[in-house]
Amino acid sequence: MNPTVSVTPSNPLDEEIERNVAAALAEDVGSGDLTAQLVPADIITRATIVSRENAVLCGTAWFGRCFERLDPAISITWKAADGDRVTPNQVLCEIEGPARALLTGERTGLNFLQLLSGVATKAREYADAVAGTKALVVDTRKTIPGLRLAQKFAVKCGGGGNHRFGLYDAILIKENHILAAGSIAAAMAGAKQVAESTGGQCKFIQVEVETSAELQQALDAGARMILLDNMSLSQMREAVAITAGRAVLEASGNVNLDTVRGIAETGVDRISIGGLTKDVRALDLSMRFQEQPVERMRAAR
Repeated sequence: MNPTVSVTPSNPLDEEIERNVAAALAEDVGSGDLTAQLVPADIITRATIVSRENAVLCGTAWFGRCFERLDPAISITWKAADGDRVTPNQVLCEIEGPARALLTGERTGLNFLQLLSGVATKAREYADAVAGTKALVVDTRKTIPGLRLAQKFAVKCGGGGNHRFGLYDAILIKENHILAAGSIAAAMAGAKQVAESTGGQCKFIQVEVETSAELQQALDAGARMILLDNMSLSQMREAVAITAGRAVLEASGNVNLDTVRGIAETGVDRISIGGLTKDVRALDLSMRFQEQPVERMRAAR
């Protein structure tokens, strides 16, 4: 599985990977890896990355780019792809190259692979929990600063969907916007003008509501995407009945693995979950080096 993530022309994913990796290596390596200098420069070795738990793999491009930047002589052979389910003790990839570069890139590469696999795994858990309903689990802007596109890619790998990428590509009218504008109708009217002025950059207009009365006002104002904020299950079912397919309904608030199935069964179209990218437990992975360097093994032959 190789998910395609929709990104803006100014931020294609390959450029984002390069930026993420460059920043991470600069942070970790600085002026040079002092400990790696204990290893002779001509040593070539092999290592494997092994999963210690059931998970969904994600972040192979970030991992690979870490080692590519350190030494192009490093080769990586993947045994699993982004989006694949992996199991305990499964070998995810084999790496061969200069030992110094492998040691220097180990932590940075694993940081990306563990974090993004953790996001993908959580997204898969939620996607599995709502399977059989029409609801799609989507992320939010509650991401780790600097890693938004990476985390949103991981959500897609896990079977989830992406909400807006930032403040620049969609309009979400929340309570404070409505108060400032004076009413839902006034906020919607202004949003339509702003959207038209972007020349197609604005993907959608969504308005947040908390009651059935606000929902009706949003529908009357022409809203085609509506966020149901912290509604009870009965309120959501009522909202689905009132809307009758006239708008995409998204549920938000108090969503966890214990509640998400019930929310999905109310008939909403989407369920947004900030915890997909905000509350992440990194996947447990290990990098295992062979005991003998490759050239010593070859010399022994």
